[in-house]
Amino acid sequence: MIEKDREFLQAYLQDRRNLVEEALQEYLAGLAGEREDIYRAIHYSVFAGGKRIRPILCLAAVDALGGNLAVAMPVACALEFIHTYSLIHDDLPAMDDDDLRRGKPTSHKVFGEALAILAGDGLLTEAFVLLSRAEKIMLPAQKRLNIIHEIAYAAGVSGMVGGQVLDILCEKIAPDENILSEIHRRKTGALIVASLNAASIICGATKSRKSALSDYGLNVGMAFQIADDILNVTGDSLLLGKETGSDAARGKMTYPSVLGIEEAKRKLHQHVEEAIGSLADFDERARPLRLIARYIEERQK
Repeated sequence: MIEKDREFLQAYLQDRRNLVEEALQEYLAGLAGEREDIYRAIHYSVFAGGKRIRPILCLAAVDALGGNLAVAMPVACALEFIHTYSLIHDDLPAMDDDDLRRGKPTSHKVFGEALAILAGDGLLTEAFVLLSRAEKIMLPAQKRLNIIHEIAYAAGVSGMVGGQVLDILCEKIAPDENILSEIHRRKTGALIVASLNAASIICGATKSRKSALSDYGLNVGMAFQIADDILNVTGDSLLLGKETGSDAARGKMTYPSVLGIEEAKRKLHQHVEEAIGSLADFDERARPLRLIARYIEERQK
């Protein structure tokens, strides 16, 4: 990525991150009147330093389609609630058993396992409370229902949950690229694709544009997880905010373990190019989406 593009993307990501975090603060403030312990646990993980990639991708797709960011913001925040819930649960001893997330102690290390589980449950549920609120999602009822279905399907057994199940069951089995691709497509890719599809629903995108954005999301999702796999081997633990080498220690199936580092990097580059290629018919308003794909390939954390 050339320096001019890097500076543009950094400014764009920071601006969109600020907008998302302001909105997240507003929505979470509505929970502050509930029990303080669960509110603190939820707030801790939501504001533990996330990149906000899923909500930003949703907003960037709305930008590319010429839509209204204010209408999309509640949807973007619901996506982040679901993503954060998945991280809280992934970190639990029964799952990946991680002590650090983004350089901070994981939720169960701070609040205990029971409250961490409930914080995750709460975030998942509150995401759909938000998505169902007509005064927040200022769209016709059918569009709201379509968005809820899109995101719920991506988060469930056919998507993220199913991918996590495959990931757990396939630890320490013989390497298989087809199985690995299916894990990544569901575990990481599904919610990213839903972020793009939700933007298409919000904006009333044509069938061809919705298909193009969905293809972009699938390839970006695969690229993001392959980059994660590579960074778990080659990354700097201080930059990542968590220990490296954990995938190999648990015998997890990853692209480096199946294909080797160099072939994994080639696959990463291929998915990035395919993601960008899917936006060929979009104009300059899709520049952030194109640069986000490049950023995923170059990121160090």
